[in-house]
Amino acid sequence: MTENDNRAGRFVTQPSGYRAFIPAPLPPEPPIEFDDDLLALLSKADVALGRLDGVVKVIPDPDFFVAMYVRREAVLSSQIEGTQSTLEDLLEVELEPESRGRYGDVGDIVNYVAAMRYGLQRLDELPLSLRLIREIHGELLKDGRGAQAAPGEFRTSQNWIGPRGAPLQRATFVPPPVPDMKQALSDFEGYLHTAAGGPQLVQIGLAHAQFETIHPFLDGNGRVGRLLITFLLVRAGILRRPLLYLSSYFKLHRTEYYDRLMAVRRRGDWEGWLRFFLQGVAVTAEEAGATAERIFALREQHRAQVMEETGTNGLKLLSTLFQRPLVNVNLVARELAVTFPTANRLVARFEELCILEEVTGQRRSRQFRYEPYLRLFDDPDTTPEQEAPAEVTEAQRRSG
Repeated sequence: MTENDNRAGRFVTQPSGYRAFIPAPLPPEPPIEFDDDLLALLSKADVALGRLDGVVKVIPDPDFFVAMYVRREAVLSSQIEGTQSTLEDLLEVELEPESRGRYGDVGDIVNYVAAMRYGLQRLDELPLSLRLIREIHGELLKDGRGAQAAPGEFRTSQNWIGPRGAPLQRATFVPPPVPDMKQALSDFEGYLHTAAGGPQLVQIGLAHAQFETIHPFLDGNGRVGRLLITFLLVRAGILRRPLLYLSSYFKLHRTEYYDRLMAVRRRGDWEGWLRFFLQGVAVTAEEAGATAERIFALREQHRAQVMEETGTNGLKLLSTLFQRPLVNVNLVARELAVTFPTANRLVARFEELCILEEVTGQRRSRQFRYEPYLRLFDDPDTTPEQEAPAEVTEAQRRSG
């Protein structure tokens, strides 16, 4: 198939001379060709997801652990788009909101966490639709750097992807113009609402790539597209809890991620994209399952230790730490409904047990990390292979 016309869509030269991509509706036609390699990857991903869901079923109070998975995804997904703030920054802002101004773009991560939680809650009330996608985008960009990019609204002007500050003529990729975008979004919503047949993981992989190609917002398309994967997994019942996030895999293999998406647009290579996507699902699910098992083992170890040494209040504090692994004495007193001196003594005992570690070196306003737990969320080196291509709008280009 040629770049000008393939089963993923076609490039169309616009009156001003640039070439924009007009996506074809999903599912692809001709249909996906399931060779032995693709079938093996699909099976591997299904098995890994099944194991992850099985681990979650046997862990007491799995919601204790979901919050950290959501935070980790928020950090990594935002970092793909150039955010420099870290998980440590996010935890400190959650503990002391007045410190937010010290961390610059940590607001992007705070908003991502809020958008994830909002979307999961709204899935109980609304189908996964264009309306819900707009609402999630509104949460994601509701303040901070994204507030000028029409939060919650589809774009009404052309955008493009390329080197930061590049003009349209130097774009790496130009999504559909607004009229074609509206039709593509209508087709996309129809695909989300219709049982298109075929494996659900394949449908989710197709949906993510199609959304990124449509690029319907002025900013935040990558983050919304990655959120979409999680929402689709939960909606399909593949996972009971939102514990699978692909941002770590996409960040580690950033060059291939962009190349695979472009190969769909240029050659209609849906199969190549799906191989990459399913491999990512399998690897990430295996890692998440192993982490969940380590969390469970750590919890049981520390529960036994705390029960023997500190009693009921210690167990309450331990439960709090799985949701808030960075604390101060005021937070402990508030969460446990005890006096400040009682909370202070309990924190000191947790230090002696090497469960908490004081990290500020101050006599006042001290902060304490649940270090053994946080180490379970350390990432391998995910230094990006290249700078992320920037989303550019005409207004941004004019403003320099």
